[in-house]
Amino acid sequence: MNILITGASSGIGAELVKRYSSPENQIFIVARNLKKLEKLQNEFQNIEIFSRDLSDLEMAKKLGESLSKIDFNLIILNAGISLGHDSKQFTSSEDFQKLFNINLLSNQFLLEPLIPNLQKRKSGKVVFISSLASIITMPSSIAYSTSKRAMNSYAEGLRYFLKPYNIDVITILPGFIETALTDKNKFKMPFLMRLEDGVDRIEYAIEKRKSFYAFPKRFYLLIKLISFLPKFMKDFVIMQNRK
Repeated sequence: MNILITGASSGIGAELVKRYSSPENQIFIVARNLKKLEKLQNEFQNIEIFSRDLSDLEMAKKLGESLSKIDFNLIILNAGISLGHDSKQFTSSEDFQKLFNINLLSNQFLLEPLIPNLQKRKSGKVVFISSLASIITMPSSIAYSTSKRAMNSYAEGLRYFLKPYNIDVITILPGFIETALTDKNKFKMPFLMRLEDGVDRIEYAIEKRKSFYAFPKRFYLLIKLISFLPKFMKDFVIMQNRK
């Protein structure tokens, strides 16, 4: 397979590189940190690296254009950043825009040159790594939750758009997983998962072609339950748990 993975230098992305590395696969990995990408390239087989800052949307589009002739079997859009959790500090417009560029808009700019080739081949999988944080927008993570909820909507529309071409669009919503992204959280994270266990679930969702897959299930059901509560009850729960 030809596989593209963004946000591949650490955490979920790097673990996915490890899982998919084999003599049969050619993996194209994207992240900002060149040294970490080179380490993966030296450690695993058939890795081609691209050190790119996907907050630069023109750079994302040019990367897509440079990869547009490759017949990708699997595209995993994992690149994302968080601004941490702080309900007392309102996010600056600059930080908000940078987060949206990476978490959401870069996907469109990268995919635009790649989609025609996928349509021509009439096969493949496009995977979006979203978050359970997309279901309820907490006051401590407005930008992050909003970007991930918008990603869900984008992926849903893309799934319908590409369905006639036999292309799977898969949206995965993990809970808290032990990565550099969650290491900076100062609060107790419910149902925190080991990185390896979390990526096991992600691999399963990709292999089984799940159009929507949220985990861990108990955490997902709890969040959905809160989202369905009457407004006054939902407001009480959220204000009691603001960080």
